[in-house]
Amino acid sequence: MNLENKVALVTGAGRGIGKGIALSLAKSGADIAFTNRNKTYSDQTKSEIEALGRRCLAFQADVTNVEAIEEMTATVQKTFSKIDILVNNAGVTQDNLFLRMKRDEWDRVLDVNLTGIFNMTKAVIKGMIRQRHGRIINITSVVGFTGNSGQVNYSSAKSGILGFTKSLARELGSRNITCNAIAPGYIETDMTSALNEEQSKYILDQIPLGRMGSVEDIAQAVCFLASDAANYVTGTTLHVNGGMYC
Repeated sequence: MNLENKVALVTGAGRGIGKGIALSLAKSGADIAFTNRNKTYSDQTKSEIEALGRRCLAFQADVTNVEAIEEMTATVQKTFSKIDILVNNAGVTQDNLFLRMKRDEWDRVLDVNLTGIFNMTKAVIKGMIRQRHGRIINITSVVGFTGNSGQVNYSSAKSGILGFTKSLARELGSRNITCNAIAPGYIETDMTSALNEEQSKYILDQIPLGRMGSVEDIAQAVCFLASDAANYVTGTTLHVNGGMYC
C-alpha cells in the first residue's frame, strides 16, 4: 500500500496494536504523528519510525483533554502542513460485573474509547475538509458486536463507535473523506499473553482459524483502508477476527 507523501496521526501508539499500526503506516511511506501517555514507550516507537526514514512527532497527549488535542493537531499541521489519515486507536478497559461497576469505571471507559474519538476527529476534520481528502479509521472491537461479560462499559463504547463511523461517513462522503472501522478479535498483545491456559483454550475454540491474530493483521487492514485501494469504501466495519464473528 503506497502512502508516500501522506501524514498519519495515530492515537495510543506506544505499544501493542497502536504501535504496529504506526510502524506499518511508516513502512508504507507515511510520516507519522502519534500519542501515547508513557514517555518510555513513545521514545522507542519514535526511534523505530525514524529508523525507517520517516519523519515523526510524538506527544504525551490524553484524548480526553480537548485543549491538549487542539495544541497537538496545530503542531502537526504546522510541521507537516496537513493530516491525511487519522487512526483512532487509543483505548482503556476497566472491567467489572455490571452490579459491581462504579460510575467512574463507566465514565472513564466511555470518555477515552468513545468521546476521545469525537475529540480527535473534531480537531482534524476542518483540515481534511479544506484539502478535500481524508481517511478516518476507528478501532472498535469484536465485543462491540458480541458483548462480553464484565465489559458492559467497554462493549457499549465500542458499539458506539459503529454508529459514529456510519453517520460521519454519510456526512463527509461528498468531501472525499472516508470513515471506516476495524473490529479486531483476540490479538496477541501483552493483555492476551496474561491469559492462563484454560482461558486461552476457551478463546481458541471459538476461532475457526485456530489462532489469535497478530498486531500486523490489524495494521495491514489499517493500511488498506488508508490507501487508494479503499477509495470506494466508507461507512463500513472490517472484521479481523479469524472467523470468530461473521
